[in-house]
Amino acid sequence: MRLVVQVKLLPTAEQAAALRSTLHACNDAAADVSRVAFETGVFREYALRKPTYLALKARGLGAQAAQHVIKKVADAYATLQATIRSGNLGPMGAKRRVKAESKPIGFRYDAAQPFDDRCLSWQHDVGTVSIWTVAGRMKNLRFTGSANQLTTLRTHRCGESDLVHRNGKWFLIATCDISEKPEIEPVDWIGVDRGIVNVATTSDLDNFQGRRLQRYRRWHARIRAELQAKRTKSSRRRLKRRSKREARHAAQVNHRVAKQVVAVAERTGRGIALEDLGGIRDRVTVSRHQRATLTTWPFHQLEQHIRYKAKRVGVPVLLIDAHYTSQMCPRCRHTERRNRPTRDQFCCRRCGLAGPADVVAAVNVRNRARSVWVHVNVPDPKAV
Repeated sequence: MRLVVQVKLLPTAEQAAALRSTLHACNDAAADVSRVAFETGVFREYALRKPTYLALKARGLGAQAAQHVIKKVADAYATLQATIRSGNLGPMGAKRRVKAESKPIGFRYDAAQPFDDRCLSWQHDVGTVSIWTVAGRMKNLRFTGSANQLTTLRTHRCGESDLVHRNGKWFLIATCDISEKPEIEPVDWIGVDRGIVNVATTSDLDNFQGRRLQRYRRWHARIRAELQAKRTKSSRRRLKRRSKREARHAAQVNHRVAKQVVAVAERTGRGIALEDLGGIRDRVTVSRHQRATLTTWPFHQLEQHIRYKAKRVGVPVLLIDAHYTSQMCPRCRHTERRNRPTRDQFCCRRCGLAGPADVVAAVNVRNRARSVWVHVNVPDPKAV
């Protein structure tokens, strides 16, 4: 399983200037290679080397850096073609598609640049890296990170690492290849209900409430509205920074919730059952004040975090049909919209079972996982 580890670089002023010059030179070169590829119609990496490699070397780029620049351009065009084939830019003649196909792909002056082991080496014992720059080989460039990140980096790093400049800070994003544990045979399942008010509720009655998160998002929405009303360049820059800050906060919350859910499942030998929320924004109608939360909260991101964390420890994850999980009684299976008189409460109109609606939904998810797992694991009578 491939994961990435991000460590922060701590360059001196002189080292930061060399790194900045390196990124600018590599991305200027990538823009020139992109123009050559667009004009000649040559987009494959090896074919693109012939008309561009010597010119990149003449600009002062090292052999490996020049090849990585060419590969970055080839990968960018491959991604564009895949996006067009998948229809994400619209049909033939669509405005977005015409705009993408009518000009060479551009590269920001501070876009990330990949480095392999020939131009980047790690000294884990002293916490430094040695990296190629346009000013020569730079040694003793310090880096830092959390203890878990550094351990993963030391034991599992493989392949390339990307140099990234973001918000005035320097980072190295390294690829790590972590061996997967074989999936356990679950003794039972933990049902997880994802919601708007409560980020996640499990069938074990664990409730990861999002009240603080909701206040945080309302605060951001209020400031966002004030900045949007100003319509200045400064306000647009601040809006972009706030958007990134809110996305990082949401990712951190999802990471924390996923970590706790997977830890409980691993400790108890159970699997994790999630609702299949694909297309939920199209099939669910919510009140006006909840529309922004439904359309912006990354439900899929929480599922991704749970999946990859569970994969690392061998915990199976099962997607369950989400229809009527919050309206069906787990005891008598009576399903009715009136079973849920309010957003927070559930009360069965037939047998009288009552409780928190999110917990009832999580229990229904768990029960469906049990049924699905038994059905899947029934031996084939033809094979007996």
